[in-house]
Formats: sequence, C-alpha cells, structure tokens
Amino acid sequence: MVPPPASSATTSKWSKKLPWPAKTELVGLALQLQPLHDATLYPQYTIGLHAWFLDQVRQLDPALSAYLHDGQSEKPFTLSGLQHLDISPSGVPTLNSRQIYTWTITALSQPVAQWLTQWLQHPPTALTLRNAPLRIIDWGLTELSGSGAMHPPTTYKTLLNQPISPSPGIALSFLSPTSFRRNKEHFPLPVPTNLFHSYLRRWNDFSDIPYDQDDFLSWIDKSVLIRQHHLQSIKTVAGKRGSVTGFTGAIRLELAKPALNQPDYVQLFTALGRLAPYCGTGHKTPFGLGQTRLGWTDAPTTAPPPSAEALLAQRIEALTAQFKGQRKRMGGDRATHAAETWATILARRETGESLQTIATDLEMPYETVKTYAKLARRALKSD
Repeated sequence: MVPPPASSATTSKWSKKLPWPAKTELVGLALQLQPLHDATLYPQYTIGLHAWFLDQVRQLDPALSAYLHDGQSEKPFTLSGLQHLDISPSGVPTLNSRQIYTWTITALSQPVAQWLTQWLQHPPTALTLRNAPLRIIDWGLTELSGSGAMHPPTTYKTLLNQPISPSPGIALSFLSPTSFRRNKEHFPLPVPTNLFHSYLRRWNDFSDIPYDQDDFLSWIDKSVLIRQHHLQSIKTVAGKRGSVTGFTGAIRLELAKPALNQPDYVQLFTALGRLAPYCGTGHKTPFGLGQTRLGWTDAPTTAPPPSAEALLAQRIEALTAQFKGQRKRMGGDRATHAAETWATILARRETGESLQTIATDLEMPYETVKTYAKLARRALKSD
C-alpha cells in the first residue's frame, strides 16, 4: 500500500489529541513522518529508531531510560519499522519526500504510558536516521488508513473483563518477521504454546493479575486448534547483532469444546489475544519484529525478491555458522555471542559501512570493533 502525499486532508484523519487516564497501562501511538528529501535507508535502520526513542526517554527520565535499556525483564514497549516503505530494485529500502510514513510506538506498562503523556506535551519535530532526516508531522492513535484506533488506551484488567463470544476464537496477522527462541535457536512457527507463552510473559511482568504459566500453557496445548493459516518464512536482521529466521502471515485459532469447561482460562485466552497488538509476538519486538494485529490479513502468495536486509541476514547467518564451527571447544552462549558479533561486524563491513558506524550501532568501543573485524577476516581466511 502506498500512502498518500502529505496534505492537510491526510492530517485531518488523525485522532484528536486527548490525554489518556493516568491509570492507563497499554497504549500505542502512530507517528506521521515525512522525509525532507529522497533517501535510502540502511538495512538495520530500526537500530536507529530504537536508539532515538531511548534517547528521548533519557532526556525526560534517565532512570526509566536505563531500565528500558538494561533491564533484564521483558521490555515494556515495542517499536515498529517504518510502514509503507518501498524497496528499490537493488533491494534497499527507500524514502520518498512526497510520501508519509507511519511509525508505531506502544507502551506496555503504566510508567511508560505516563512518560508518553509527558513527552507529548512538547513533542519533538524531527528525527534523523543517518543521512535521512524526517519531520514528525503529527501523531495519533490511528494509522494512516483512518480505520480506527489500533492501540487505544486501556488496562490489563479491562482486557480481561471484556465480554467473551460463545465460540471464542482469535485471528492474528503478523505484519513483520516474527520468531521465537527455542533451545537457543530461532523457531519461526506460530505454534499456540509459543504464541501464548510470549503474551503471558508480558502479562505476568506488567499486570497485577498473574497466572500460573505452566498450567495455562498446558491448557493451551490441549485446547487451542489451528483452523487456518497462511504463512511465509523470511530471513531478516534485527537488533544489534545476528540474523533471524521468522514468518509473516496470518493464523486463525479456535478452542476445543472441552476447553470451555475452564472459563478463567478462556477469559485469559481472549485477553491475551487482545494484548497481542500492543506487545507484539515473539522476541526483538523493540526492533520492529513481531508486529501483530487482530484479524486476518491476506499475505502475498509469492515470496518478495531478496532485499538488502535479507541478503545481509543470510550473510550474517553463514558467517555465524562458520565462526561457531571454529569455536566448538568454547561452546555455549559465549561462543554463540562471539560468533554473532564477529559475523555482524564483518558482514556489515563487507557492505561498505564504516567501522565507526558499526561501533555506534553495537554500542561497542571503536577499537574493539576494529580488532574484531581483523580477527573475523583472519578466521575467514584460515578455513
């Protein structure tokens, strides 16, 4: 879908700027961005969006920013990529200065929702992704389509207490690559236990209505039926290092009749489905992965041509496997982390990115990145 050119008519579609109640725990903002000039984006541009957002938080609340950056719990926010991007014939995402792009931020906890309220009292007017400056034209609770609020202000209790259909079911659409971690590897399938494990982790972390994880997931495994799916696998880069094999598409879930004998879990099943658009699905949701919507969205029937992002992800994956093979004696998470770091640095360097840019994105000292690049090249030649 190509968005319309910037105009006052487009801006008028946005939701009226109303503050949400102080008790709000869940909310999403859609920002309208317009490039100052035509530009291309680098494959890992969501790292730039992530860094910009955390810096905005830091300016108003350094303690909250530190928690969002370093906290070991689930992250109480998600960030989408820029929606409606075009891909050039060479596979590079491009920005058109006559178009408007949507960027979505969601809050999953009361502190983040309150910070957004404070932030919007004097919202910024621009952000820059390397050589691509963008104006922030407007913000609201709806997207460009004007189809209504995708992430209206609410609370976990409100999600839980909404009426339930006599035949509960959920349709979910995964708009950006989505993946889970299983046995320390990527798992690119929306198996119900993985889906609801993902949602329940956030629920238990940020709501004051916790549920027993093992018991609920056992019920999910026995009770949830996949009635329809349309999925496509995709490889991408996400976060600061490594690559991800994920999926996009849609899935329709229903409950087996015996499941209705446990109304508390039926209620939670429905509430977690409503939570999905706020919290996203799977891992790396602060970097644009796992963007999820309620309802069925038809996916393309053919795979898109390889993008620069996909090609970079493939190169990182191949290098990671090679470097891990050389580190068999080390083993464990340490070997994987080192291999992914070397692979990410070398693959990005091969595309022409500067070591300084890579160091900034990875939040590593320049000299360390320079040393790792040399070691990675040496290791590559030794095979």
